[in-house]
Amino acid sequence: MTTNTSDAVEPDSEGSEAADQVFEEIDNRRSLTGPAVVAVALVGIAFSAFQLWLGARGFVFEFGVPGYGTVRLGALASLQIRAIHVNFALVMAFLLFPGSAGTGAVTRRIDAFVTALQARFDASPVTRAAETLRAATWWLFVDEDATRITPSDLVLILLSTFPTIYYVTQYDEITDIIRVRGLAGASTLGDVVSWLAPLEVGFLAEYSLAYLMGVLAILLVLEATRRALGLLLTLLVSLFLLYAKYGYLLPRDVPVARTFATSQLRWGQIVQNLWYTVEGILGVPVGVSVRFIYIFILFGAFLEMSGAGKWFIDLAYSITGTRKGGPAKASVVASGFMGMLSGSSVANTVTTGALTIPLMKRSGYSPEFSGAVESSVSSGGQILPPVMGAAAFLIVEYTGTPFRDVVIAATLPAIAFFFGMWVMVHFEAAKEGIGGLDRSELLDMGPHMRRGWFYLVPLGLLLYYLVIARLSVGRAGWLTIAATVALIAMVAAYNERTGPYLVGGIAAGYALFAVSLYAAGATPVGLLYGAETVNLGVVAALREAAASLPTVVTAISVAFLVADPRGEAPLLDLDDGVDESVAWFDDRVGLGIADSRAGRFGAFILKAMDSGAKTATIVVVAVAAAGIIPGVIGITGLGGSLRALIISVSGGSLVLLLILAGLAAVIVGMGMPTTVMYIIIVVLLGPVLPDFGIAILAVHLFVLYLGLMADVTPPVMVAAYAAAGIAKSDPFETGKQAFLLSLNKILVPFAFVFSPGILLLRTRDGQGSILTPADVTDLGFFLPEVAAPVVATFAGVYALGVAIIGYYRTDVASGSRVSLVAAAVLLSVPGMVLLPASAAFGLAGVDVALYSVSNDLIARALGAAMLVIALVRNRRRARAEGTSDVAGVHGEDAGDPAAQ
Repeated sequence: MTTNTSDAVEPDSEGSEAADQVFEEIDNRRSLTGPAVVAVALVGIAFSAFQLWLGARGFVFEFGVPGYGTVRLGALASLQIRAIHVNFALVMAFLLFPGSAGTGAVTRRIDAFVTALQARFDASPVTRAAETLRAATWWLFVDEDATRITPSDLVLILLSTFPTIYYVTQYDEITDIIRVRGLAGASTLGDVVSWLAPLEVGFLAEYSLAYLMGVLAILLVLEATRRALGLLLTLLVSLFLLYAKYGYLLPRDVPVARTFATSQLRWGQIVQNLWYTVEGILGVPVGVSVRFIYIFILFGAFLEMSGAGKWFIDLAYSITGTRKGGPAKASVVASGFMGMLSGSSVANTVTTGALTIPLMKRSGYSPEFSGAVESSVSSGGQILPPVMGAAAFLIVEYTGTPFRDVVIAATLPAIAFFFGMWVMVHFEAAKEGIGGLDRSELLDMGPHMRRGWFYLVPLGLLLYYLVIARLSVGRAGWLTIAATVALIAMVAAYNERTGPYLVGGIAAGYALFAVSLYAAGATPVGLLYGAETVNLGVVAALREAAASLPTVVTAISVAFLVADPRGEAPLLDLDDGVDESVAWFDDRVGLGIADSRAGRFGAFILKAMDSGAKTATIVVVAVAAAGIIPGVIGITGLGGSLRALIISVSGGSLVLLLILAGLAAVIVGMGMPTTVMYIIIVVLLGPVLPDFGIAILAVHLFVLYLGLMADVTPPVMVAAYAAAGIAKSDPFETGKQAFLLSLNKILVPFAFVFSPGILLLRTRDGQGSILTPADVTDLGFFLPEVAAPVVATFAGVYALGVAIIGYYRTDVASGSRVSLVAAAVLLSVPGMVLLPASAAFGLAGVDVALYSVSNDLIARALGAAMLVIALVRNRRRARAEGTSDVAGVHGEDAGDPAAQ
């Protein structure tokens, strides 16, 4: 793990060492050396190259050769691409994660058996034979120190290619025979590979090759899941598999059991559904990973390896560091930036926490609060547009919503959450008399922006491609990666001597492309490869030439790098991981790449591709395993039964159903990747909530928000544990405080479920759509259903922050804290009060519908009054106690986080 650091604000060695130690404890990847490192990197780079091709060229594998024509390697179907995608992830998982560390039940028993023989027979032949057998077993299967790839790993890697080879070579059989006649009608091993016919004995003769390959694929996915994601998810998926086969044995005369009873299924039916259709492992989640998730993980890796992570952290400290409680406020901003890049609560916590947590502690925050802040804001990175986490792309697929709409809808709730965190760290600083850092400890904003403004360009381009140009998610991701590479190439080639020539060369290249497009109807590259020409006007030619700018910038910049590989590159500030990898390679090969800006640029590209593949491996394995769950639900018909059961349990109450859904999301999310939690909850509960008239996008974002609470919810709270390790604080106390600080992730989603205007949605007949200019000008709708809920939600978040910290000018009394919590609920989610009140009146025989737009506004106004009264009361108490100016910190703006 590398720790991003600032040039001006450096983490102490204790923080960095603690972060590295925590990362090693929570990440069970191998620490490989020598050729194994190169082998893993090559596989990862190949994985990323495959995905980049898909993003740029689609599923057709062909390329042009000047003077020859087009070389076509072939075209693959969607399921074949998905199988290859999963195969890459399986190979990476078997390389990165050990199968056994020698501490499992089987290895312990073997150890105990050998020890008993040694005690009984001393150095007898029996003992030596047992010791030899044990050593051979350990050599084959056990990687105690997580430092070597075992022979069993290589066998699993080889086996993982067999189902994919079958998919690629026998796809006609899959589509023409298996989908019609089932697996029993498919060919045997000897039919497919005639020279292997003599091996058709036992089960190889009894079952078709397609069935065997499907079983092998499922088992390999389960093994990769166990290694990469732990036993919990593996057991959960295995239980669903067993349920699919043996669910028919559940008694049909027991009320609850009969809900889950299924018809009897054969293993062949289950295997076919889970491997040879889009309903199982290669279903929607893996399809989304192929098209969207991987390319955005790769974009995050390119941006992070370019040095953007360091620059954003420094930017956060430059903006907020001198303010009251500056280090904690910088943590809020920096973790939001880094969360977009990493997409992982734990990785974000460890990466940014190595810097922010020690600084928070030094400034006066308690270790528990410091760890709680970092873990809470880090878990919020997955909800922050424009990148967001992998689950956001699943939302796109499951809801059929364009990603631009997801980004727009998620913006205000994400800002509300981070605003709430800002409020709480501000009032904690005011409470404890914590000031900010000295300006001399921080970078000056002006020079810092001039040195790294270009890091903002990829994010701006991404928003342009998604929101304005409305490109597909995959295409936008690919173009943004291309732009990022072009920018870093230009930065690497730029210095005072070459700058004017570099800029002039790029301008000339752009002009050449524009003239070529106008005169010949194609770019110079297109003409070289024999591309079709079209008639373009001046404006169209200029526009098309602008689209080719990444190609022009990269080509011109690389030419400068090749011409002067060891020139200065004052703006090139790559991530520490790139420099460490280059240094490692130079130590062994001695090429001096670290001293070459051309070499460092090449290393940046390869390291980003390698890093992206390693990050994506866990996600791909997770979605492949999680795909088994909807596959089982679909083939068993469990979905309809669950839907009826959930509605029955909730009694038709929306409030109770939302609470049950939230609890389910938090519980399932404990110890599970966010993507897996999302898939499970959406498959189980997603079809139910829209029946209550809730916009489907609001339903899915609700599940995502509540599921993220699991990362900071005791007892699992993985992000809080990571932060506690860096802060050297009590883990449970850190988790408890992180949970309280994250309560906005509960308040905000409940708010936008009841008021979709917060998501900038207008709901008609249960269908939500992004606001149009006509909706904004419709003041009868916009003011009460958009403007009022948005303002009230931010006020509610503010009230909740004051209540959680228990400070506003002075300590807040217990009664006032309760009043503030009530104000927060009334301001943000009046429906949570009005709907139960209507139900209560109904039980009393009074039929009244309290939940209406007018009553909603009245309830929010009441909440606002309660908030104002509580704040005014505390202000007066502070003046009476004379605490307003304690230590020169609690001044007149102490109650105004915006002023800080």
